[in-house]
Amino acid sequence: MTIENQQRFERAIALFDAANSADPNQDEGQPKELLYAKRMTEMIGRYAPDASEVAQLAVRAQHIKRWTVPRSSYPMTKEGYFAWRTGLYKFHAETAGELMKQAGYDDDAIAKVKMAVGKRQLKVNADTQMMEDVTDLVFIEHYMLGFAGQHGDYSEEKWLDIIRKTWKKMSERAHAFATGGSVKLPAPLVPLILKAIGA
Repeated sequence: MTIENQQRFERAIALFDAANSADPNQDEGQPKELLYAKRMTEMIGRYAPDASEVAQLAVRAQHIKRWTVPRSSYPMTKEGYFAWRTGLYKFHAETAGELMKQAGYDDDAIAKVKMAVGKRQLKVNADTQMMEDVTDLVFIEHYMLGFAGQHGDYSEEKWLDIIRKTWKKMSERAHAFATGGSVKLPAPLVPLILKAIGA
């Protein structure tokens, strides 16, 4: 990456982080989505240190300004949940694109990041799959245990279904990374994870 391109990349990251710094929700003493973005960057650095610039930008922007579109802004139904998730993908992609433009990126680079952040062409587009892999690895290492604590009413079968659906979205490379000791698995859930993936 040239010095000019590196400076542009750093401007985009700084703009993403400035946006997420406004999150009023806290996690470990930091704005929640800023910490999440840092964890995503840390994970892609471990998982794929040679990842493309597009993928690195996408993972940093994946939840950008997420708190501004609360779940309560959609009907509290299964259909409402999926509409909320789909709306978030588009919102995050558009927000990332606007900030990238401010940083000096061209339309082609912006379109590629928007595709990845918008989770379009999963399993087909390499940058989208990279972002999905990193998202799932971060969830497993940092958020799965907390999620389990919030849903103590879920049956084992429900949990097995959740884990299997997450696993299905991941690449074989991510499967190997998750089970090969490179990810800190939530200890209380390890038996359930291994049962879900048939290990």
